[in-house]
Amino acid sequence: MDRHLIPRGLERSDLPRFLLWLLPWVAVSVWGGVAAKQLFGDGLYHTNMDNRFAFGLWIILDLAIIALGAGAFFLGFLTYLMRRHEFKQVLNTAVIVGFVCYSGAIATLAIDVGQPIRAWFAFWHANVHSMLTEVTFCITCYLLVLAIEYVPIVLKHRRLRGVPGALVLEFNLHRLMVVFAGVGAFLSFFHQGSLGGMFGVLNGRPFAFREGVGIWPSTFFLFIMSAIAAGPSFIMLIVMIVSKFSRKQLVDHYIYSRLGRISGILLSAYVIAKLVDTLVWIFVTLPGQGFDAAEFYRNELFGTWVLFLELTVFGLLPATILLSRKRLERTPWLVAGAFLTCFGVAFNRFVFTLQTLSVPTMSFDRFMIYWPSWQEWAVLAGVVSYGVILYSLSFRYLNLFPRERELQPSAGRP
Repeated sequence: MDRHLIPRGLERSDLPRFLLWLLPWVAVSVWGGVAAKQLFGDGLYHTNMDNRFAFGLWIILDLAIIALGAGAFFLGFLTYLMRRHEFKQVLNTAVIVGFVCYSGAIATLAIDVGQPIRAWFAFWHANVHSMLTEVTFCITCYLLVLAIEYVPIVLKHRRLRGVPGALVLEFNLHRLMVVFAGVGAFLSFFHQGSLGGMFGVLNGRPFAFREGVGIWPSTFFLFIMSAIAAGPSFIMLIVMIVSKFSRKQLVDHYIYSRLGRISGILLSAYVIAKLVDTLVWIFVTLPGQGFDAAEFYRNELFGTWVLFLELTVFGLLPATILLSRKRLERTPWLVAGAFLTCFGVAFNRFVFTLQTLSVPTMSFDRFMIYWPSWQEWAVLAGVVSYGVILYSLSFRYLNLFPRERELQPSAGRP
């Protein structure tokens, strides 16, 4: 029934099966919408956040998906500025995933601030001394860049070819892509770093506070390095999942191994920097403030196992996997390395958010634990379902993979 909307030469499932796939995700979105309506109507008392835990599940979600969305700016940088044109095979997916991540993060923040109609205060009454101001401006501008990069993908749809000016607009936007890629890399670089710097300057939270490297705390650079390490892995995982569900080869296999190797190199650099930062924090920063590192890992929920997981299971192990040429040729190893990389970055954002607030800062304080309410979980699930729905529609009706037709087994048949 919608065959005329599907790009020529591409095979997609029949419409009833596609609608059946979308149904549970729509239901989850409705669940998230119900929770959002309660939060907008009654206030944030429906959450389990309080004066101690002003940052909760939604901030963890925002930090994680913004980091994973870094694949958009990094692959744009590689494709247009470094002229690695082979990555055009996955660039459309990177743009859409980036758009989903950033728009989802902003939608979540609109709920988290409690008064979204006052969001313009952040622009009109900007605190120029706050890193959050830089984050606000850069994320907003980069979302606009992603939306502009999304437009040419939509304009390639065959039903839009007859629209006056559509081809001209698409052509002109493509000519400017190198500019948008450069601007996007600049914006994303600084807001990724400032999100980390925001934690590093918290002198009253010794678990997060870090020594400065130049004018920035070390967390500024660690957040950038971890994001660009996870970004290519996340895009690779998305393409692999779509390929598995659609039962089609969407890109050349060497694209996976190259993305994996890039992630492995960047992750190795991040793990080394993280290890150095941790040692400086333990032996220099904390003693200078009168603390012992052991004090921050006495609670069983935030024991030394957290640090072990970050540095080894989610750091050294995936880096070793992704740097091995032999393992890069084997899909299970590739998936394992990419998954551990992405999960490790999300885990790092969880630790920096929740453990920072849970750790006592005074001698009479105690470890406190925060558990999200169902409304908080519903909003998170709603953001995830929004991403699945938008990408599913894009995959069905847009030509996201330039090599898809050629790579199908029937492509060479008469």
